[in-house]
Amino acid sequence: MDLSHISEGLRTQFDAKTSARESALSSSRSAIRACGNAIRALHRYEVDAATKLLDEAQSQLDAARAALEQHPDVLHAGFFHDAEKELVEAHITFALVTDADFPAPDRLEVTPQAYTKGMAEAIGELRRHILDLMRHGELERCEQLLGAMDDMYYLLVSMDYPDGITFGLRRLTDVARSIIERTRGDFTTSAIQSSLRAALDEHADLLRHPPGAPPPEKPTAPARMTPSTGL
Repeated sequence: MDLSHISEGLRTQFDAKTSARESALSSSRSAIRACGNAIRALHRYEVDAATKLLDEAQSQLDAARAALEQHPDVLHAGFFHDAEKELVEAHITFALVTDADFPAPDRLEVTPQAYTKGMAEAIGELRRHILDLMRHGELERCEQLLGAMDDMYYLLVSMDYPDGITFGLRRLTDVARSIIERTRGDFTTSAIQSSLRAALDEHADLLRHPPGAPPPEKPTAPARMTPSTGL
């Protein structure tokens, strides 16, 4: 029995699939790396650099998708999903840090699973940004971002589907909840300390300048000495 012609056909197909996989895997890794660098740039307030890195990540993801267009089984094998998730995380972090429009799934061209998991992980990056804002005393902005974290959490917790459908979203949602609780506790402590500091400063100012007290006298200039004439 001669199976050489069958062997040749199978080998051709496997070679093509392997080549496509390797190309897509390389592009996906580059996309993930660009997303990570974009988030780091955002935390350093380098918005222009972050924008360029997000564009680079999108290009790499598009290249990976194109390489696997004829191989949907490989496209949904896992590594491409991870790259999509990282792209969503970076875009959501960018939107919240820069106060830009919040990205929708159809704009990013990602799966619902990648979008929701990327949103969950963006909450952790947002905590880091909020802690930085606390150190600079920008508590009003912190409160706004805490509200955004709550909104994202409520969306995620409403996605009550089996893990086989969401690819493990429930665990990430639980992690996000603990991050939000810790962040809210840190914010409360910071707000109390800020109020106490303001009250102490006001009290110290009242001690220095009590109500009804006359204004402090201006110091008089010393009399000028006239040179002696010797008479």
